[in-house]
This record gives sequence, structure tokens and C-alpha cells, in this order.
Amino acid sequence: MKVCLVGSSGGHLTHLYMLKPFWQDKDRFWVTFDKEDARSILKNEDVYNCYFPTNRNIKNLIKNTALAFKVLKHEKPDVIISSGAAVAVPFFYIGKIFGAKTIYIEVFDRIDKPTLTGKLVYPITDKFIVQWEEMKKVYPKAINLGSIF
Repeated sequence: MKVCLVGSSGGHLTHLYMLKPFWQDKDRFWVTFDKEDARSILKNEDVYNCYFPTNRNIKNLIKNTALAFKVLKHEKPDVIISSGAAVAVPFFYIGKIFGAKTIYIEVFDRIDKPTLTGKLVYPITDKFIVQWEEMKKVYPKAINLGSIF
């Protein structure tokens, strides 16, 4: 199984890194910002740097959509996992075109309100995971797995 882990640096990247027991024995690659925390955490990993800022930035959305097409066509992951933020959107939509399964993990600090990224990928995500039972009111098809922390 080949896994694509995509997300912003900072807390979103930390969420994905905490899933190490799942991804450590898989063929994998990462898509994140070229920032110090990402370079440090992922120093021995295969990483594609995406464009930022991403939130409400149309120019970088277009660039990241082109990047998603190029990377996913080349890498052909079986599954794409993200905990946000906006860079997940083009990777999820392009990934679906290439036949990848998608798993989105809504961030821990959202207890009863959706993120913009969550709202955008919810309709096409194969497994949508929340970390609070209250979030199932927001995302009825979600699976509550509790805290990743």
C-alpha cells in the first residue's frame, strides 16, 4: 500500500506524524510546506513541498492543484490521508480522479464547528474521522475515533 500524507506544517503535520504506528511500515510520501518544522520532522522522508499560504489564496490553490496532478500521477498512491488544511483540497479531488481512497481527520480543536477544508472535502472523502462525538452532528457520516493525542 502506498500512502500520501498531505497537510500544512505545524499542528496539521503533527496530527499526521502522530499516526506513525500506521504509516511507518508503508511506502509513503508527504506533501507539506517547506518550513523549518516540516524539514526537521520529515528529514528522512520523501517530501513534496507545496505552495503557501493556502487559506483563501486562489493563486496558490491553482499552483497546488497543478502540483497535485503532477505528484499523484507520478506516485499513484492507494490512499491519501490529511488533517488539513487547505492543501488537502486539491490532493483529495485530484486523488479521486486517479482512484485513490481518501481519509480526512478533522482537527482536534474543532469540537462542534467544521473547518473550511473539512466542509470542502467531506462530500468526496471515503472515511471522514472526527475526534469528538459532538462533531457527528456536523458530519453525520463521520467516524469518531476519539483523540489522536
